[in-house]
Amino acid sequence: MSAGLLLAIAGLAALDSLNPATTGAVVLVLLLPVRRPVASALSFVAGAYLTVLLLGVVVFLAADAAAESVTGGLVWVRRVAFGLAALILLVTAVRRLWPRHRAAVTLPSWFSPLTAVPLGALVTGVDLPNAFPYFIAIERLVSAGVEPLPGLAVLAGYALVYCLPCLVLLAVGRFYGDRVRRRLQPLYDRVGGAKDLPRSIPAALGLTALAGVLAAVAVTS
Repeated sequence: MSAGLLLAIAGLAALDSLNPATTGAVVLVLLLPVRRPVASALSFVAGAYLTVLLLGVVVFLAADAAAESVTGGLVWVRRVAFGLAALILLVTAVRRLWPRHRAAVTLPSWFSPLTAVPLGALVTGVDLPNAFPYFIAIERLVSAGVEPLPGLAVLAGYALVYCLPCLVLLAVGRFYGDRVRRRLQPLYDRVGGAKDLPRSIPAALGLTALAGVLAAVAVTS
């Protein structure tokens, strides 16, 4: 496994970690009067981590098996990975053509350290269809012929990088308390609060262009 491959996958994981769903929930835990906030947030992140890792393991092993057992299987793994990523971006681009209302992200009344694990898994699972970098990273592993054991280790690291912003945010909030909470409120209002989102033609065009690049990679594989 080359250093270049690891750096590329680390970059994809860093891009994938910039998602508002999981991070927004940790912000809520720090802002709201939650019982045992640190333990609850850690449990939430643990649920997110396990979900990302489990999905990666299933997709990686299935893709690896397909690449080995089907004639031209590696080509089809690449086509599916990049085609799916292109489709996700295209759907996102279409959504930016219409204004929509985003409901506020809130925590249920039953949120606790025990229930935070399945809630973290649910929130992350719902957001995973947008995680197109993950599918590309798995395709890179399969294309490079990485063996299952080191491949699973890389996926475990990917899931950790995915959760890293949440862990950093939690650590900073734990040690700096009220000062961090004052700074987090505007962040929550921006990424987690109720908001009317206007349409954005430039964003839609940019996403469409990127989807076209990924689709071209899929078609020419």
